[in-house]
Amino acid sequence: MLIPRQPVPTLQLDTLAHGAYELATDAPEKFSMVVFYRGLHCPVCAKYLLELGRLLPEFEKRGVNVIAVSSDDAGRASEMAAKAQAPALRFGHGLSLPNAREWGLYISTSRGKTSIGLQEPALFSEPGVFLVRPDGTLYYGAVQTMPFARPHFDELLAAIDFAINKDYPARGEYIGPI
Repeated sequence: MLIPRQPVPTLQLDTLAHGAYELATDAPEKFSMVVFYRGLHCPVCAKYLLELGRLLPEFEKRGVNVIAVSSDDAGRASEMAAKAQAPALRFGHGLSLPNAREWGLYISTSRGKTSIGLQEPALFSEPGVFLVRPDGTLYYGAVQTMPFARPHFDELLAAIDFAINKDYPARGEYIGPI
C-alpha cells in the first residue's frame, strides 16, 4: 500500500509524442498527476481521458504535470490518444504489470472482447489516479477495482485549488499502532 508523504514507486516509460518519461525528473511546480487507465479496450477510459484532455490546460495553470499511462503497446496507446483528442496530453505506454502492482493497482484477467468489440489483453491493470509532490512523495491516491466510479477531474481541480491555497497536508499518513 502506498502511504501519503512517503516516496512513490519509480515510473519510467516511453510516451507517444513526448519522449521518455521518468516521474523522478518530471519537475512539476506543484504536482505530477499520474492517471493509470485500463487500455484501448475500455470505453469508459476513452471517455475519462477525453475529459482529462479537455481540462488539461486547467491542470497546467495550477502547476500540475499530467500523464496518462497504460500497459498497452505504442500502437494501442496511439489509438487511445486519437480517441482522447488531446495532442498535448502525454500518453505513456508499456507499463509493466509488476510496476503497476507496486503502485497498488489491481490486475485483471481478460474476459475476451469488450462491448466495443476490442480484445482485452490477457492481463491488465485497473485504473488509478495519483498526485505526487515534486519531492516524489504521495499527496493523493485513488485506485479502483473496476472502470467505474473514478475521481472526477473537475473535483480534483477544486481539491488542488484548496490544497494549494490552504497549504493542506497529505492525509492518511499514519502507519503506527491502532
